[in-house]
Amino acid sequence: MQTIDKTMTIREVLEKDRGTARIMMTFGLHCLGCPHATAETLEEAGQVHGINVDEMIHQINEYLADK
Repeated sequence: MQTIDKTMTIREVLEKDRGTARIMMTFGLHCLGCPHATAETLEEAGQVHGINVDEMIHQINEYLADK
C-alpha cells in the first residue's frame, strides 16, 4: 500500500479512496470538488485553511491501512 504524503494533491488522494473525503472534511477541507482545490497539494491546502496537515495525513494513512 502506498501511503499518502503532503506533496500529493487532493485529487490524487480522492482517487486512491473516496472515503478519505470524510477525513479531509473533518479537518475543514469542504470544497473537495472545486477544480482549484483538487489541484492543491495537501500541504498547500493546510496552509490556506490553517489545519494540522501532519495529523490529517496520519489519520488518512491509518484509515487506508485498516482497509
